[in-house]
Amino acid sequence: MFVKRFAPVLPALLGLALLGISTQAAAFCGFYVAKADTGLFNESSQVVYVRDGQRNVVTMASDFKGNVKDFAMVIPVPSVLRKEQISVVNHATLQQLDAYSAPRLVEYFDPDPCAPVYEALPAPVMAPRPMMRPSAPAARARQLGVTVEARYTVAEYDILLLSAKESGGLVTWLREQGYRLPNGAEPVVGSYLKQDMKFFVAKVNLKEYSQSGYTRLRPIRIAYDYRKFMLPIRLGTVNAQGKQELFIYALSRNGRVETTNYRTIRLPSDVEVPAYIKDSREFTRFYRDMFRTSVEREGGKSVFLEYAWDMGWCDPCAADPLSARQLRELGAFWVDPDSQSAGGQDVYITRLHVRYDRHHFPEDLMFQSTGNRENFQGRYIIRHAFEGETRCPAGKRYLAQLRERREQEARTLARLTGHNINDIRRKMTGK
Repeated sequence: MFVKRFAPVLPALLGLALLGISTQAAAFCGFYVAKADTGLFNESSQVVYVRDGQRNVVTMASDFKGNVKDFAMVIPVPSVLRKEQISVVNHATLQQLDAYSAPRLVEYFDPDPCAPVYEALPAPVMAPRPMMRPSAPAARARQLGVTVEARYTVAEYDILLLSAKESGGLVTWLREQGYRLPNGAEPVVGSYLKQDMKFFVAKVNLKEYSQSGYTRLRPIRIAYDYRKFMLPIRLGTVNAQGKQELFIYALSRNGRVETTNYRTIRLPSDVEVPAYIKDSREFTRFYRDMFRTSVEREGGKSVFLEYAWDMGWCDPCAADPLSARQLRELGAFWVDPDSQSAGGQDVYITRLHVRYDRHHFPEDLMFQSTGNRENFQGRYIIRHAFEGETRCPAGKRYLAQLRERREQEARTLARLTGHNINDIRRKMTGK
């Protein structure tokens, strides 16, 4: 989806520090201890896609690192956008959305197996938790069959909207303007031109950026009407160095969003894992290897569901649900910006994770909004053993079951990640 230019040297640093440890209880659901956010992946992009009827609001952010003068974004769009259809979004809003929907690690503690058992009272109903360089001369553009349909400066970005008669002329013009489109881009560009699509081109306005006070580029938001519910990713696969990570946060009124031209698969969830996974480095390794193994089992051709939930509450909460104003910022125009309701905001979020390349994802992503409002989250469970006296008959049975449970945890972890089961057993015993 993104055509990016990078500085010659780009260290591949993973944001392990983003894995925080929380000791705050989340109601009746145990303790949330860590999350698997987008910072765990290199070469990743985030897209927030708000869809209602034929109205689309798309927010795009990449993990671009390097000198901002080397940043470039080229994406196909269905029409010539007006300036008021283009804006920027606070990066903190995307960070909160990422944290809220991230797969998470939770822990529970076994009760005393010898404690007297009393008949439980009915549980109370829990209330939902509230929630550019100078352009080429016009004559040269005309010579190549390229039309600059519009030119804007929006925040720290210089924006061009382009149309073209044929792909070769557009690719040539972009390269002459300093955009490093890779070999092989021309057929992909041509396929979009055949669909009568235009091209949205963004570069950093260095003067505006230096005056903005921001230390990183803000995500770009565009709004448009279009009958197709789709995300163009093929242009980004042409110059990709290996596979790329894409996180899609789809917001709708109806329910879960799924892909229609690729399988949408649930990420493995609600499984018990050994207690040593609580260590942030181990959880990072666990999640990345589990996702890799899941991708391989699907032949690298599936989209993975990581989260599907009503935005009004969470269980457990890795972060607070977004406020009404934040949801409006992302394009959920039907939300009352002044709402102080403690209930839901009539926004359903679907988080999809795609690892893609040109070979396994030859088509753009096509979606549909379903009426499915069943909750789902990637959730991984640590159950701590009871450490007190267990001399009663029930305690002896508990210890026997505990040994079986620990072995099952080891086998589950090996199956999900491909890790050596003997290494897992050694880590579990500390030997």
